[in-house]
Amino acid sequence: MRISLLIAVVFLTTANAAPESVAVPKWPEEQVRALRRWAAAAPLDALPQPSTADLDKAVTSQNQEEIDKAATDLALRLARMHLLGSASVETRSTWHMPDVDEYYDLKSYLSFMLGKEDIDLFFSLLIPHHPDYSALRAAYAVEKDPAQRATLALNMERWRWLPIDLGETFLIVNAARFEVTYWQDGKMVGTWPVIVGKPKTPTPTFATFVKGVTFNPWWTVPKSIVAESVGALVRRNPAEARRRGYVWGKGSYRQKPGPNNALGQMKLEMPNQFSIYLHDTPSKDLFLKDVRAFSHGCIRVGDALGFANTLLRGSVTKDRIDAIVAGRETQTFALPKAIPVYVTYFTADVGRDGRVAILPDIYKRDAGAAALPIRCAG
Repeated sequence: MRISLLIAVVFLTTANAAPESVAVPKWPEEQVRALRRWAAAAPLDALPQPSTADLDKAVTSQNQEEIDKAATDLALRLARMHLLGSASVETRSTWHMPDVDEYYDLKSYLSFMLGKEDIDLFFSLLIPHHPDYSALRAAYAVEKDPAQRATLALNMERWRWLPIDLGETFLIVNAARFEVTYWQDGKMVGTWPVIVGKPKTPTPTFATFVKGVTFNPWWTVPKSIVAESVGALVRRNPAEARRRGYVWGKGSYRQKPGPNNALGQMKLEMPNQFSIYLHDTPSKDLFLKDVRAFSHGCIRVGDALGFANTLLRGSVTKDRIDAIVAGRETQTFALPKAIPVYVTYFTADVGRDGRVAILPDIYKRDAGAAALPIRCAG
């Protein structure tokens, strides 16, 4: 069943009632047993097993109202863990990706599914549906090494920090793997190598939408790079700065389109608070290296024109792209439909061979993963 059904259910059930007005749902005995199974199985998803003490007490009392309340509280607590994760705020502090899932009306959704007596479907639709999560879960089940298990658990948690519905078409950048992948209808249909930020200037995690592609872009030099190098070049050797395509004035530094442009021949239009973009680069030789952490934070894409052609397929031909690039005229094409892009950091990831690999933690974001502060949510 597509996860879009979950979204439809959530909005349909909240259309005429505020969440606080939804009555405590009735719990048939069989559904209480199913809830217990899901609570006991939480560690299979590297989640803490929630206490069932209140439910046990209610069942012993044989008071249906108390059973309904205790079961509902437990189900919502467990649902939030599956949907939103259970890590501490500190653990999640470097993941700059607001999770729209927190706005789902889980209480209405729970009532809807209990009306159909299908608590199994209620929970199964809340677990990340991306095939990489399933692969990590399978690896976690058989891994014996504590450090490896901690890394797998942390990366399973990171999947819960992404929206459960990633979209029918989307891009995922994994800075730890130096790769961007293109997904359609749940399948990976393209992959490209990328260069990401140096450990001193790491690429942040965030989500946004790719709205268009600019060919032969101008580069507005960030103030940090002006201070680091470009400003000194302009002062000491303005002729060389002009030869490299720099123009400046009133405190602004830009670089003309051309073979030396830092953005290369292509840049994706993807507004975000970090001013981080996917773009081309004139330094093609760096893609030959296995560890590709060389940028100031932006994401340089190998075969950038081929990548752009894939995103624009059906709206702009390759011949037209080639002609525009050759003419060095700056031109932007809007995508037929904006594409979500998720810039992530997965140090346990699935390769093109389908195998799970533990990757080097180049940004030291996994420090202390062996003692991951996962706690019960709610």
